[in-house]
Amino acid sequence: MNAQTVASWMAESSRVISENRDYLTQLDAAIGDADHGANMERGFTAVVAALDGLGGEPAGKLLLTAGRTLVSRVGGASGPLWGSALRRAGKELGEADEFGGEQLAAALDAALAAIVDLGAAEEGDKTMVDALAPALRALHAGLANGSGVANAFDAAAAAAEEGMRSTTPMQARKGRASYLGERSIGHQDPGATSAALVLAALGRTVSQEP
Repeated sequence: MNAQTVASWMAESSRVISENRDYLTQLDAAIGDADHGANMERGFTAVVAALDGLGGEPAGKLLLTAGRTLVSRVGGASGPLWGSALRRAGKELGEADEFGGEQLAAALDAALAAIVDLGAAEEGDKTMVDALAPALRALHAGLANGSGVANAFDAAAAAAEEGMRSTTPMQARKGRASYLGERSIGHQDPGATSAALVLAALGRTVSQEP
């Protein structure tokens, strides 16, 4: 994998988020400000445009650029959280021209750590962490048991979706939704949903690697 992998991942993320913009908005309307879909679409569209002129740069640089772009273009909590995540991932990959599954998993670990550091959320708080944390556990398990990089990332995407669905019966303890108290119960978290979409986009991107 290389810089083209990252560019393809961001492009696929942008596509699937745009495709699900209205769905994300509906989820956010129930427990938030009804702007998550629009914010995420605007941010990832800007990321694709920003990366378009960075031919020849290493993957780490592309992730740093993506992170900075999301901070500047996405409103609410999602911009700082995703921006910090991708910048931390980019720093983890560094200047390497190529990387393998273990290196990408380490970059995703760094991304999740950045989200936890900034958002002070943990599993069970009804946030994007509920999708990302189980995804990374599944990813590491898949890489460790020798199932292959593509299969490991497919398992991570499936775990992210399961984690996303697990947020429905939770009471929100972080973010805008936490203001609703028990009224947040019964609604799927929009941040966990968009996180699952981004992980699924990564899984599809990795599966297409030669």
